[in-house]
Amino acid sequence: MADSIKKICDWEEAKKRAQSWKKAGLRIGFTNGCFDILHAGHVRYLQDSAAQADKLIVGLNSDASVQTLKGSSRPIVPENDRAYVLSGLEAVAAVVLFEEETPFELIEWLEPDVLMKGGDYRAEEIVGYDSVTKRGGVVKVLPFLDGRSTTNIVQRIRELTT
Repeated sequence: MADSIKKICDWEEAKKRAQSWKKAGLRIGFTNGCFDILHAGHVRYLQDSAAQADKLIVGLNSDASVQTLKGSSRPIVPENDRAYVLSGLEAVAAVVLFEEETPFELIEWLEPDVLMKGGDYRAEEIVGYDSVTKRGGVVKVLPFLDGRSTTNIVQRIRELTT
């Protein structure tokens, strides 16, 4: 339990860790999301993301950020609980909350070597693309696990309870 909690850090600590890992010759990966109601698709995506780098930092949307993106009924799970669950995954090296609608400032701050996003984006459309590529990093689009989404899970629960 203590090791998981240590993975949750603020921006300053995340920057120190990223710099330390880079000095050790490790590639730093970054991805982000709401990760509300963690499911198999999330776990697979995080494992795939971690495989692209030596250390994976996950930017986690705060509760306020999730509400802006998903509406007032979300998140279902509060930010501290979501961070704790993510920190328990072997694939995740660090979890950092961000308040903004996008992780652009956090990406600029951390300067990852590899930026990952899931879905059907073009790499050039991903927030942080210019920041990462201008430093010689790479941006990768990773596939989602078909049929898995928090929105679908929430809808199914609502159908079952009405």
